[in-house]
Order: sequence, then structure tokens, then C-alpha cells
Amino acid sequence: MNAVVTVVGKDKTGIIARVATALYEQGANIEDISQTIMQGYFTMIMMVAMPDQTDFSAFQQKMGALGEEIGVSVKAQHTEMFSAMHNL
Repeated sequence: MNAVVTVVGKDKTGIIARVATALYEQGANIEDISQTIMQGYFTMIMMVAMPDQTDFSAFQQKMGALGEEIGVSVKAQHTEMFSAMHNL
């Protein structure tokens, strides 16, 4: 299963490390990544491969909780859903 993970928020030290560690702990593999800082805001989008048995709803909740913990927005979407939303 593949997912798109987005991270947006005020830039601060450790965002990439915390998100990458959380993904690793969930068994996700980062296959592609883009990140930038725009006027003090950190933005990152990743394509990740997840184990097929992943409970995606639980994964989304864990990523959202991580975002709240570190003060940024972290969202996870199935690639199919992400593609459908951006092809309208």
C-alpha cells in the first residue's frame, strides 16, 4: 500500500527526524520526498510504501497525533485518494 504524507507548520529543529522516525516505527519506507521552507514555514511531502497489513486508519491517527505533539500538521492519505482529489 502506498501513501502520501504531508507536513506543514512553522519551521523548527527536528521535524524531519521525528516524522522519519515515526514512519520507520510504522514500517513505512520513504520512496520520494520533497521539502522546503517558505517564509518561515516548513513544508514536506513524501511518497511512502506501507506494509500491506497496515491499519491505515490507525496510521493516520498516529501521524496526526505526532503532528499535534511537535506543533505541525501531519496528514496521511492513500495515494489513490490523493490522486483523485487533485484530478478534479
